[in-house]
Amino acid sequence: MVQTPIKAITLDEFLKLPETKPASEYIDGQIIQKPMPQGHHSIIQSKLGMELNLSLERSGMAIVFPELRCVFGGRAVVPDLVVFENANVPVDADGNIENVFTIAPDWTIEVLSPGQSAARVLKNINHCLAHGTQMGWLIDPESKTITISRASQNIVILDDSADLLPVPEFAQTVRLKVQDVFGWLKKSKTEQV
Repeated sequence: MVQTPIKAITLDEFLKLPETKPASEYIDGQIIQKPMPQGHHSIIQSKLGMELNLSLERSGMAIVFPELRCVFGGRAVVPDLVVFENANVPVDADGNIENVFTIAPDWTIEVLSPGQSAARVLKNINHCLAHGTQMGWLIDPESKTITISRASQNIVILDDSADLLPVPEFAQTVRLKVQDVFGWLKKSKTEQV
């Protein structure tokens, strides 16, 4: 994670800056660039996004967005995956999904990258929860743990492969276990051919 050592700027000034790759976030007056995703991060983000899409978009319950900048509560954050209930997806007068999201997601999901501060990521999840997000997941491929955060509840850390992952109320069709998420790190036999 790269922290830009410049004078503090405002959120409006940050939003006028050119985009960076990987994305930069605006947190407490600082610009913080997210680390470049590596293999474990990428495969978990990709497979989880596909699983959530299969369950939630097909049922018309919610839409999953990868790497979507969300600007709310004085911050601009770019979680690895965000999920918005259909009723909460901002649309323009023509019914098209807005390009800029100025609300907190209903569900925020982060995959920890090597060298990334878990504390900083949890602070972003807590910021989301303080602004209406129902649930946050922090997936740590190295320790094979998934930290579940909900507003006004204790954090739960799941590491037993058989643990069923809790999901927000609107996402009850999603049925994943810890072993499913970390199983994506193994190359399947059909992919090895």
